Amino acid sequence: MHVTRHETVVAAPPEEVFALVADVTRWPQVFGPTVYAEVTQDDGTEQALRIWAFANGEVRSWASQRTLDRTARTIVFRQVVSSAPVAAMGGEWQVEADPAGGCRVVLLHDYAVVDDDPEAAEWVARAVETNSVKELAALRDTAEQAAAGGEGEELTFTFSDSERIQGSARDVYAFLDRADQWPARLPHVAATRFTEEEGGIQVLDMDTRSPDGSLHNTRSVRVSFPERGLLVYKQLKVPPVMAGHTGRWTIVQHGDEVTATSWHTVTLDPAGVRQALGESATLAEARSLVRHALGTNSSTTLRHAKAYAEAARA
Repeated sequence: MHVTRHETVVAAPPEEVFALVADVTRWPQVFGPTVYAEVTQDDGTEQALRIWAFANGEVRSWASQRTLDRTARTIVFRQVVSSAPVAAMGGEWQVEADPAGGCRVVLLHDYAVVDDDPEAAEWVARAVETNSVKELAALRDTAEQAAAGGEGEELTFTFSDSERIQGSARDVYAFLDRADQWPARLPHVAATRFTEEEGGIQVLDMDTRSPDGSLHNTRSVRVSFPERGLLVYKQLKVPPVMAGHTGRWTIVQHGDEVTATSWHTVTLDPAGVRQALGESATLAEARSLVRHALGTNSSTTLRHAKAYAEAARA
């Protein structure tokens, strides 16, 4: 069994730091390695999770059980379904109050690798080291920015656009899922490089046209859940004004009608906002610009998905 310990000091209230760790649905926005995370069971103390995250440049998924002690501010976790070469993994988050202010966060791991293979052990050790360091740094930065600047709530925002469609959920989902066909189907998409791996993990590299004719490149990882009418993604390459961007497409059938919705969650980068929009630019202005740009493209995609699905039904 291999054991590791990582820690950092955070200049923010321990309760707020613990809340960030406890809310796994926020991890894709806070932690760079995490692509998507969902809670499948939760009674307030015991949780069951599914997580998709990068490990040494590859997207892996696993299922975990967590036990939360909100009084002690600890979270014990144990994988119940691991991804090879991990044979077993568990650990604990500890958020310890500092009498001088702030807190110390400790992240413990214990793990075993398949067949005790030395190369596998090195691979897992590198992934644990890289991800733990990145996650603790991101946790510290997020918590301290919220505590010190008072603008943490303003930095992250969520919005959505919807379209009602007289068609089948299957056809709507097929349109959104087959991003390799978007250059021929969507006016704002100039080119895509699209790959799909086992488990519905997709990598989408896309060039989009702005209203002024300029091209912008984005790269995202998507996870496809066709049986649930759900397609989630995390943008890996974001514009300067953003620190993070995640989203999801949801398709819900109501009799003969489908409601398709595009959701975006964006975290702004204050320094990037000033650099891109000018020193006097406000977060409100940046939010409005981002909302318009992303919403315009999403609405265009939804309208074309509507036309595709309704034509297929005719």
